Amino acid sequence: MVYLNEYFGEALLKTFFGYDSYFTLHETGAHPEQPARLPTILTEMEKQAFYEELIPVKKRVEPGHWIQLCHDDAYIQRLKNACEMGRPAIDCPDSVICPESYDVARQAVAMTLAGCDMIMNQQADNGFCALRPPGHHAEADRSMGFCLFNNIAIAARYLQQNYKLQRILVLDWDVHHGNGTQHIFEKEAEVFYCSLHQHPATLYPGTGWPEEKGTGKGIGATMNLVFEPGCTDGQWIDQFKKHFIPAAMEFSPEFILVSAGFDAHKSDPLAQLNLTEEAFIRASSEIKSVAKECAQGKMISLLEGGYDLEALGSCVKEHVKTLLV
Repeated sequence: MVYLNEYFGEALLKTFFGYDSYFTLHETGAHPEQPARLPTILTEMEKQAFYEELIPVKKRVEPGHWIQLCHDDAYIQRLKNACEMGRPAIDCPDSVICPESYDVARQAVAMTLAGCDMIMNQQADNGFCALRPPGHHAEADRSMGFCLFNNIAIAARYLQQNYKLQRILVLDWDVHHGNGTQHIFEKEAEVFYCSLHQHPATLYPGTGWPEEKGTGKGIGATMNLVFEPGCTDGQWIDQFKKHFIPAAMEFSPEFILVSAGFDAHKSDPLAQLNLTEEAFIRASSEIKSVAKECAQGKMISLLEGGYDLEALGSCVKEHVKTLLV
C-alpha cells in the first residue's frame, strides 16, 4: 500500500471490483456482446499495480423481489421459459439467450445489489461491476438491445426501498440511449437520469431526443445530451461539463449510479463517435467529484456496452483507476 500511495501521490479509496466468471455462461455465439468481453477486462486489470487493492464483491443479494419492482411478472416468466426451452433469442434477434441466460442475468442483479450494500454499509467508497448481460435497454415488459434485466434501474429501486434514499442520480454514458432506464423513471422526480449518446437519428434505439425531459412529476428529471457521428473528446466533455455537471450539482444526489458503456470509443464497431480513453477518465473524475461533494462519495458503475475488446479493457482499467485514486 505504501508503494501504491507513493505511485499515485495520494491515499487510495476503498473501491470494489465486481467480477464473476459465471457471467461468461451467457453464451451469445457470433455476437458483439460476447463472453470474451469479461476475461479481456480481467486480464487487463490483473496487469495493474493497483489490482490487489481492489475489494472483491463476495456477497450476493437474492434478486427476485427487486427484479419484480422494475419488470413485469409476465416478462420475467417469459424469459425464464424461453431459456429453459433453449430458444435462441427473446423479443428481438439481437437479444440472444441460452439455457443459462436467465440465471446469469439474475446473478448480475444479485452482484449489483451486493455492491450497493457494500457502499451503504461503508465497506467500500465506490465500485465497478463487470457484468453480463448488460441492462440499460431492457424495458419493464421486454428485452431490447442485448439486455435482459435492467441492472441499473433495479439498483436504484433497491436503494430507494431498502435504504430510503430520496435522490438518486443515474448517469448513462453508453453510446446508445438507455431507453429502458429512462422509461422506468421518466415520471419520477426522485431519480435524475442523464444520457450522453450518439444522435438517435443515426443510432439504435432511436430514442433519447433532447426534448425528452420526463413527464408529469418527472419533468426536468431527464436529460439527453446527443452527439453527431465523429464527435471528439473535447466536444463530448464540453457538453458533459456545461450541461450535466451543473444539473447534477443542483439535484444533489444521495447516491450515483453510472451505466458505464465504453462503446463511444473510436475503435468500437457499433457506433461512430471518436472518443478516446481520456474522455472516460475525465468524465469519471468529474462524476466522482460530484459524488464526493453531494453523496459522501457513494457511487457505483456497471458495465454496459463496449465491443472492441482492446479498447474495452483499456477503458475499464482507466475508469477503475480513477475511482480508486
